[in-house]
Amino acid sequence: MRIDPAELGAERIYRLMTGIVVPRPIAWVTSLSRSGVLNLAPFSAFTFVSQKPPMLAISVGRKGADYKDTAHNILDTEEYVIHIADTPLMSAVHDSSVEHPPEISEVEHLGLETLPCDLIKVRRLAAAPVAMECRFRQCLEFGEAKSRLIVGEVVMFHLRDGLVNDGKVETKALDPIARIGGPRYARLGEIVTLNTVFQTPKSKD
Repeated sequence: MRIDPAELGAERIYRLMTGIVVPRPIAWVTSLSRSGVLNLAPFSAFTFVSQKPPMLAISVGRKGADYKDTAHNILDTEEYVIHIADTPLMSAVHDSSVEHPPEISEVEHLGLETLPCDLIKVRRLAAAPVAMECRFRQCLEFGEAKSRLIVGEVVMFHLRDGLVNDGKVETKALDPIARIGGPRYARLGEIVTLNTVFQTPKSKD
């Protein structure tokens, strides 16, 4: 089967790509508007781009002709929190993707408890097993839709007690959820451990 993207509109290409690039980790992001509204939204175009300093990237698209509230908030305040959600939070993650007017806080609407961050003004979600305080570093626009790739530096990690063993996160205990095509989500399933291969150390520490 051959599909020519030149013959497809943006929405059909999006449906195709989100079914191919799977599973995708989800960045569950809290951000603060200029008027003080705490916004919450999930983004599955998400990865890390640097380890020192630690930097994460999310791709934020548009809602209609305008950018999503998260993009506006991050560029306005330059602070936000990226959370990793586990299975018990799956429904809340999905429900937070519903589009609301900017004056509506998804956090309040869903009744989610928050905690203060250490270094930034944006609050973090108490129930999330991982929360990463971020400061904005760079924004690039791509494609005709002008999706914004937003890169931020993690200035503080918050991890649930028991998740870290010898400096590494216990992935099974984390139980992260992933996005696949459509309104569907996935869990890790079977974890396969292979032999360790040699890699040149990334630094002396």
